[in-house]
Amino acid sequence: MTAEEFVSQAVEVWARPEAPAAREQTGFFTDTTLCIGCKACEVACKQWNQLPGDGFTWTGNSYDNTVALSATTWRHVAFVEQMDGQNHAPRWLMMSDVCKHCAQAPCEEACPTGSLIYNEFGNVYVQQDICNGCAYCVAACPFGVLDRNHEDGKAHKCTLCYDRQKDGMTPACAKACPTQSIQFGTVSELRERARRRVEELHARGETDAYLYGNEPAGEYSELNSFFLLKDKPGVYNLPEAPRRPSAHLKPNYAASFAAAIGLAIVSALCFGKRGR
Repeated sequence: MTAEEFVSQAVEVWARPEAPAAREQTGFFTDTTLCIGCKACEVACKQWNQLPGDGFTWTGNSYDNTVALSATTWRHVAFVEQMDGQNHAPRWLMMSDVCKHCAQAPCEEACPTGSLIYNEFGNVYVQQDICNGCAYCVAACPFGVLDRNHEDGKAHKCTLCYDRQKDGMTPACAKACPTQSIQFGTVSELRERARRRVEELHARGETDAYLYGNEPAGEYSELNSFFLLKDKPGVYNLPEAPRRPSAHLKPNYAASFAAAIGLAIVSALCFGKRGR
């Protein structure tokens, strides 16, 4: 290689644009032991994302007037009232629910148009200009997070304040939480923080505290928005064993193929007898 060729090659390499640095995945850690049910997260979410109100109907379900996550409610504070059967001491369990931004999201796997993607922060994001409103994602989500809006016919859910993250800002719900029940950050940091919090509670005698979604469970992946709970998941309206439809495709296809072969054999035998 001549000196001119070496210089020319070096200039070409230096002129290439550098690959963008890989970002760490971001998510939420929700410590339900710190939730006071103030609904500041709900209000902040609606205000920042300009979501319409859901009315002020009396549901009869404690102080819960939003009932569940929906296309217009991306944060939902659940209230669970419990009574001790022996000393009749009341206990309140409160949890601010949100999209779990699953590491392997069934909604993303089920989307036929590519509307659901993982953005640069590792969050599950709905591209509204591509969504065709088929609602496959709504059926695939085991947490009831996604919902189709009746006005535009498209699926909507928490964006983990993608617009705020791009400007280096904390999501509105975590910013508004007065007790730090909702904590935002990189998933690796949040997982370590959550483990320390569980150890702290256990040391104080609260041995019923545990993490939900912090690790893969059965056929389901870990959640990038996970929770610290003090009772069974079902009490908080969370599935104890979430299911991924894609995990059952091969067995279902195999069963269908076997059934088709069986029907073909039976049909051949029946027509064979008639021919005789």
